[in-house]
Amino acid sequence: MVKCERNNVGSVVFDRVSTSTAACGNFRLRTSFSAASFRKKIFDAVSCSGSFRYCYHHDGDGTVASAIKPASEIVNERKSVRPKRSNAKSEKLLDLLRLESFQESKQETEEEEEKEDQEEFICVVKKLQDDDLVKKRAAASRVRLLTKEDAEARETFAILGAISPLVGMLDLEDDESKIASLYALLNLGIGNDMNKADIVKAGTVHKMLKLIESDNSINPCVSEAIVANFLGLSALDNNKLVIGSSGAIPFLVKNLYDPDKKGSSQVKQDALRALYNLSIFPSNVPFILETKLIPFLLNSMGDMEVSERALSILSNVVSIPEGREAISTFPDSFAIVIDVLNWGDSPGCQEKASYILMAMAHKSYRDRQAMIEAGISSALLELTLLGSTLTQKRASKILQILRVDKEKEISDDYGWNSSAPICGGSSSFTNPILGSAEVEGLDDLVSEEKNAVKQLVLQSLQNNMRRIVRRANLPQDLVPSDHLKSLTSSSTSRSLPF
Repeated sequence: MVKCERNNVGSVVFDRVSTSTAACGNFRLRTSFSAASFRKKIFDAVSCSGSFRYCYHHDGDGTVASAIKPASEIVNERKSVRPKRSNAKSEKLLDLLRLESFQESKQETEEEEEKEDQEEFICVVKKLQDDDLVKKRAAASRVRLLTKEDAEARETFAILGAISPLVGMLDLEDDESKIASLYALLNLGIGNDMNKADIVKAGTVHKMLKLIESDNSINPCVSEAIVANFLGLSALDNNKLVIGSSGAIPFLVKNLYDPDKKGSSQVKQDALRALYNLSIFPSNVPFILETKLIPFLLNSMGDMEVSERALSILSNVVSIPEGREAISTFPDSFAIVIDVLNWGDSPGCQEKASYILMAMAHKSYRDRQAMIEAGISSALLELTLLGSTLTQKRASKILQILRVDKEKEISDDYGWNSSAPICGGSSSFTNPILGSAEVEGLDDLVSEEKNAVKQLVLQSLQNNMRRIVRRANLPQDLVPSDHLKSLTSSSTSRSLPF
């Protein structure tokens, strides 16, 4: 008789002997093997979907002989008895074992790579402190490369103390070493405010300015790297005052003029952006006003690569009285800024220009009169219809300020009490001393803006109708101008904010 039992530890290790022997309580070890071979047998059993069986054969004389049948025979014998679901369970267990093994291998690989990176970082920092100039330059270039797109590398190099030797390399006479250290410092500060603060604390700003002042014919590549560092470091609020008061602003403004066009357009853009960062801090505006930056910005209006950034700087400059005075005293400054209000294809410039004019109109009666003389009214009326939401609000605010001035002038002309409250509507102006002729003249003055708005609305609707006709590819004679006027004659300005 053959008896088959499930594979377990007992059946693998021990085998009972005959009945007489069992009575003595003795056991006979079937085979001796190591722990590794034991695990291998279990894994082989699982790999065969658990179909491996140990079978015991009883001889006629009462002795027990054991034999291991092949897995294929056992499967055929037990096919009808063993459920199919056991195969799926075994396969799932095997997959889990393989997945665990893969994850362990991947983790070990990552740990090895991380260890290698740490060793490389330590080696690079040691080379930065070496006396050999070639090794120092190569190490700085390596720092620049490794920190270009790796935030963890920036943090690791800072922890290992790479900033101090890199700053010290700015004292070298070799331009290549200076450029390598400057760009390494630039990359260390990208997206890391702590590194930006540490770079400034290490004296980088002072050393960069020393390079600028000591050599009038500074290498353009070194100058470009310094401008880029000022841009990166000025992004941190705590660095703005340090850089602005250090004397960096005249150097940045100098890179804007570039009459010989030695510098690249990227240098000009970096200088503008750095000046914008510095102008955010009001204490830096007086340093800006000491330079020729305001005339340069106003004269450069129209160059789309410069205009929007220039308007952003002017928006910060008008935050102090001295800044507003510098803009208003420049010839044709209001005409230049008002012209920006007509840039329909640049909403961002329109919003910034309207802010500048609103800030100046709010603070100075003289500036308001200069705006009126420059023809601001028509541009503002058009913006209230066609501008962005923010531009419409600012244009309406400026018109409200100008209208208050106009009403005050009317009250002064007719001898009213200037201390009386000024209201927006013409119905609020009542004075029994005035005759009918004076009242009619007053109504005409008050209604000038409404008439101008009505004409602007009619003109805008007519232009829109012509655009529709052109887009539809219709002959122009199908919609004559008289017909256009008749279509828009019934339009009103009730939708306007005043």
